[in-house]
Amino acid sequence: METPWFAKRPVSQVRPGDHAWLAYSGAEERDSVIGPFVREGLATNEKVVYVTDAPADRLPGLGPRHLVDVHAHGRSGQLRVISRRDACLDRHGTFEPAMMLDTLAREVDAAFGQGFRAVRITTDYSWLVNEPGRSDLGPVLGCEHRVGDAVSPSTMAMAICQIDRRACRRDELTALRDAHEVLVEVNPEFDDGILKIVRTFQPDGLRVEGELDAARHTVFAEQLVQVSTRRSGVPRGGLHLDLSRLGFIDLGGLNLLAQHAVALPAGEPLVLDNLTPNVEHVIEMVGWHRLPGLTRGAERTTGGEETSR
Repeated sequence: METPWFAKRPVSQVRPGDHAWLAYSGAEERDSVIGPFVREGLATNEKVVYVTDAPADRLPGLGPRHLVDVHAHGRSGQLRVISRRDACLDRHGTFEPAMMLDTLAREVDAAFGQGFRAVRITTDYSWLVNEPGRSDLGPVLGCEHRVGDAVSPSTMAMAICQIDRRACRRDELTALRDAHEVLVEVNPEFDDGILKIVRTFQPDGLRVEGELDAARHTVFAEQLVQVSTRRSGVPRGGLHLDLSRLGFIDLGGLNLLAQHAVALPAGEPLVLDNLTPNVEHVIEMVGWHRLPGLTRGAERTTGGEETSR
């Protein structure tokens, strides 16, 4: 079967016309993506529309902790937090896709008249796919396709559709993902065009891309320490490094990995997932037995739930 085509973008690169998808593994990942999406819109001349039943000051990226004046943005019309009842439920409390489309269209039209340069739209469908007695994904998929048809040609609107990946079966998650052409992820921790380091959440760790040479040892070591500090006191079966896009690592970089692995708590190995042939060759040249604490993880694949090309 042909692999669907996806563009994968950091959240700060989402742009008008993008109908984006975020399947998150927990609140930390969701907040790390949706928080910047919301804040960056409010920091510029862009309108933010969030369909949710949660209070505005408890949404990702909002509230006193982020120094965002929710009430001021609400009064100006730049922030629109719309309840599910008002946005997409009929008088019987049933999800109505056409109502959702009408709601979003009104908000985009109003934004043009209000002078905003773009509209950022987001909602979480986890409540809908997790409803008791749900028989299929028909209404959700129908809504997603129609939102995509409305957003994709737009020069103003961009949308991120959220879902907790634990809320539905894997095949359903794939069907929902395939209704989108953009997969959105957290912004990189570091990216200089040669080395890119991205936080991962399932499994917990980092994705390392490009080339790790002597000029980038310091920043790489800093990122290893930071991700380990965030995990402090919460053992999760090891710190994972996804190396599927790492084309080169020098011996100094390999030594950094070994030093960090030894410093991890007992029972918390440094797991190297998806080794490329070049990187695996360097490790085997040194010898796994000379690198205590490093563990081979998942095998490198060309497919996967979020394959991009």
